[in-house]
Formats: sequence, structure tokens, C-alpha cells
Amino acid sequence: MTGAERLRERTETAEAAVRKYLPPAEGFQKTVLDAMDYSVNAGGKRLRPVMMMESYRMFGGRGEEIEPFMAAIEMIHTSSLIHDDLPCMDNDTLRRGKPTAWVKYGYDMAVLAGDGLMIYAFETAAKALALGADPARVARCMGILAEKTGIYGMIGGQTVDVELTDQPIPEDKLDFIYRLKTGALLEASFMIGAVLAGAGEKEVKTVEEIASLVGLAFQIQDDILDVTSSAEVLGKPVLSDEKNHKTTYVTLKGLEKAREDGKEISRRAVELLRSLGGDHAFLEELITMLTDRKN
Repeated sequence: MTGAERLRERTETAEAAVRKYLPPAEGFQKTVLDAMDYSVNAGGKRLRPVMMMESYRMFGGRGEEIEPFMAAIEMIHTSSLIHDDLPCMDNDTLRRGKPTAWVKYGYDMAVLAGDGLMIYAFETAAKALALGADPARVARCMGILAEKTGIYGMIGGQTVDVELTDQPIPEDKLDFIYRLKTGALLEASFMIGAVLAGAGEKEVKTVEEIASLVGLAFQIQDDILDVTSSAEVLGKPVLSDEKNHKTTYVTLKGLEKAREDGKEISRRAVELLRSLGGDHAFLEELITMLTDRKN
């Protein structure tokens, strides 16, 4: 089986887990539930739940207890995309080749859908307890999920990003934004998989570092694609960063240096991964593929 075939198989497994835990769109609040469902099912790589599942398996995890957390991380990721696309943020009208949530459902419902997904994610993650997961491990994983989502994670990174809109961003702050806004949920994915499978503290710290590197490489590639790809291939508007006067890794370092650094950061992540035990062949392939992805 090729790397692409393995990725497709894992993505289908993650997709099934995410869909399994989406709430039904019914009741008086059906509109917001429709918007939540539309946004989660708009497509996407399911990268975070796939990485979570692989981290879980790498440390010997075999049960269904990981599935609620896989769904939860994708709900949180989707909530951030809904809010990122809003007129007060990036003001984007296209996401994964489809109208963004605020375009389809209105500004008000998009805000509520993003809020709804973020809160429902924690309700979903708690369902791991009913699947026989160790309560202490679930509690630790819930804490990781909250920390990496909140002001010391994704939202903290978004805050600095928004505050510096239309301003030049120094390299240290751009690094902070990338490590929190993009890297934090990847860190949560790796760490939750490891913790739920019973990994030790040193191993959890190592996977957190791996995920941080992967997040940085992933965001650098995003910056590269924003100036080299097309809306048709990317599934969202290109030159969005330029339109919003955003400093990116490409504007700071140049296109060629960005490409070189992205590959070097991915190489360091793979090197760290190899220091761990377990079957990590697919994760290694996946990290490498991220640097060369086209969308």
C-alpha cells in the first residue's frame, strides 16, 4: 500500500469517527446545528484526528475510546475556521471550494456555529468515559484539549494575529502566532493520543515537540501555497495574506528560504519521531507529505 493509499484509509477512519459524533440537526435550534454540520462536512484533510489516532496506536492504544477525542479536535479546528473566515477576521467567502459559513448562514449564525462546535467538542470528548477509558487519562486529555484551545493555545495565537493586522510583525511574534494558532491543536492531537494510550511523561513531551515542529512546517507551507497556488487547487482564495496585509514566513524570509526551512523543520520532526518506539512509519510518511502538499 502506498503512502497516499494509507493516508486515504486513515482519513476515511477519521471521517467516520467525526461524523459519528456530530449532533443531529433538529429542534428549534436546527439552523445553528445545520451550520455546524455544513462546516464540519465541508471537507478537509482530517489531519488532526488522523495524527491523534496514529499517536494513540504508536503507544499501543487499540480501543474505541480515542474516537470521541478525534471528533472533538476536528470540531474545535472547524470552529476556528468558521471564525477565521468572518468579515471581522479574514473576511473570506470561500473555504474548501464552498461558501464559508457566514456567507451561507449569515454572520450571526456563523458566530454561534463556531461557539457551538467549540463547546460541543468537550461534551463529545467526555463520551470517552462511557467507552471504558481510564478516568484519570480522560481528565488529563480534557485538560490538554482546553489548554491547547484557549488563551495559552490557539486563541492566544489568534489574539496576537488579530492585534497585529495591517502592521509589520517581527519574527519572534510571527513564531509565537504560528506555534499557538496552528501548532497548538496539532500538539493536542499528538499528546492526547499518547496520554490515552498510557505513554509516559517523557514520551508525551517528545510528541508535543514533534507536533510543534509539524505545525510550524505546515503553516510555512500554507504561506507558500497562498502565493504559488490557485483558488481552484487550494479550495480557498489565494493571495489572502497579501489582501489582508499580513506578514507571513514568505514575506519575512522569501519564497526559497521558506521552502528550505519547511523541509528542514520537517526533517527535525521525523528525527525526533524516530527516537520513539512503536510503529511510526505512517506518521513519518505523513509529516514528509505535508511539506510537499499542494492544497
